[in-house]
Amino acid sequence: MKHTDSIHFAPDFERAVKHFKAQDDYTISPLLTLQAPGGFSIRVKDETNRMGLGAFKALGAPYAVARILETEWAAQAGETLTPERMNDPDVRAYAATRTFVCASAGNHGMGVAAGAKALGANARIHLAQTVPASFADRLRAFGAEVVWSGDVYDESVAAAIADADCTSATLLADGTWPGYTEIPKSVMEGYCIIAEEMRETFAASGVWPTHVYLQAGVGGLAAAMAHMIRLNWAEQPTLIVVEPEAAACLKASHLAGAPSRSDGPESNMGRLDCKEPSIVAWHTLERCDVTYQTISEDDAEAAAQAVTGMGLPTTPSGAAGYGALVKQLSDINPGKDFRPLVIISEGPA
Repeated sequence: MKHTDSIHFAPDFERAVKHFKAQDDYTISPLLTLQAPGGFSIRVKDETNRMGLGAFKALGAPYAVARILETEWAAQAGETLTPERMNDPDVRAYAATRTFVCASAGNHGMGVAAGAKALGANARIHLAQTVPASFADRLRAFGAEVVWSGDVYDESVAAAIADADCTSATLLADGTWPGYTEIPKSVMEGYCIIAEEMRETFAASGVWPTHVYLQAGVGGLAAAMAHMIRLNWAEQPTLIVVEPEAAACLKASHLAGAPSRSDGPESNMGRLDCKEPSIVAWHTLERCDVTYQTISEDDAEAAAQAVTGMGLPTTPSGAAGYGALVKQLSDINPGKDFRPLVIISEGPA
């Protein structure tokens, strides 16, 4: 896929739906109803068991790996690959020559590793020293090569970029920056299926959420959800983008009117602890009429404990949307027509 400076996000979500429905391990993730403090119900999209990876990221990088290989094959062989052809020996032999490289603070690296393994390709994941050694073991179990790069996430990102520049590997990041936007758009396109699954459920019931809380790191998930909700949901909710106080780069960008860095201490919301936004995600959110909410480390930890206590084991990152909902309750003054929706984005680490 060619690197360009296009920041417009116009996903072919029907292509993503078709792709995943052809996968043996694809099932629609549960949309649950839980009781919140105050007695009202919360709709919860449970991504904690998505496709064996335990996080929504199972929809992003694996889909992008497939799209990249399909595009390269079409350019070289002049053939459009079907899902069935992806497992044929000649296609897998080609995939075995390709390596995908990224930096990761959590589930994106798992998605790259799993996506590469599923199609017979290789993965090399750069980790900062802040990432637990147990996560490196999980990556190696998927056949990925692990490289320890830098003290913090930003340094591992720089190492992954340098790796791809110096080798024949393909950089598969979930963030975007000037000159690198197209591959991450495929990652975001994969996430669109979450919103489409929910749309079908709400359309069938006729009962739509009034508020949707979307946690964000670089912003890929939040932007994909916001785009799809504004595109084709019959009833439009208030959209709240949730970030750690220590890494509110999307809110800072909104206030500045341009993509902006937000420096702060390391956050316990490790998968959301991103200091620079995806320029594609920020641009998308700016046209989707969203508001921004930050939460503290204590807010996130309390949210994780509360959601886990409801029977959905998760992390501060996974429960960040719920944490923002609880924090806003005193300001919202919810009535009987308040119907919030949160995404529990990952299971326990």
